Amino acid sequence: MPRGGARTVSGPPPDPRSLKSAASMEKGGWRTLPAEGRPGAPPEWPLTEPTGRELELWDDLWGKPQALAWEDMGQELEVALFVRTLAEVERPDARVDVKKMVRGYLDSLGLSVAGMNRNRWKIAPAAEEPPAAGPVAAAPARRPSARDRLKVVPSGEGS
Repeated sequence: MPRGGARTVSGPPPDPRSLKSAASMEKGGWRTLPAEGRPGAPPEWPLTEPTGRELELWDDLWGKPQALAWEDMGQELEVALFVRTLAEVERPDARVDVKKMVRGYLDSLGLSVAGMNRNRWKIAPAAEEPPAAGPVAAAPARRPSARDRLKVVPSGEGS
């Protein structure tokens, strides 16, 4: 086993809010995925005959924002292997080593926060819908400032 030195996933994941990461974002290091997810039907199942649960997971995963990146990188097989492993882990008698595999898939496919950061992906904020026509909302109350606590003293009274 090698000693010392950097490992592929050593150290904290990059933070898109940090100044150092912001500099790399300007170089195009981060990819913003649309909050709406991937449109359209999922790709064809690449493995042997799927179970009903596997197809359910497959359809759900291919609607996520990360699916756009998987499609660009041709990761259909990796996603299918994750789905098959995840369906196995859902069983009550699932082995611990298989559960660890699922955790690795979550990170590599960007389905966990750490995985999103390691892949340098972020999800765009969801588009807000305009407020429905109805009663006009009152303006929010102004918070008192330090200036509001000061008392005006007429000249000559404070000395």
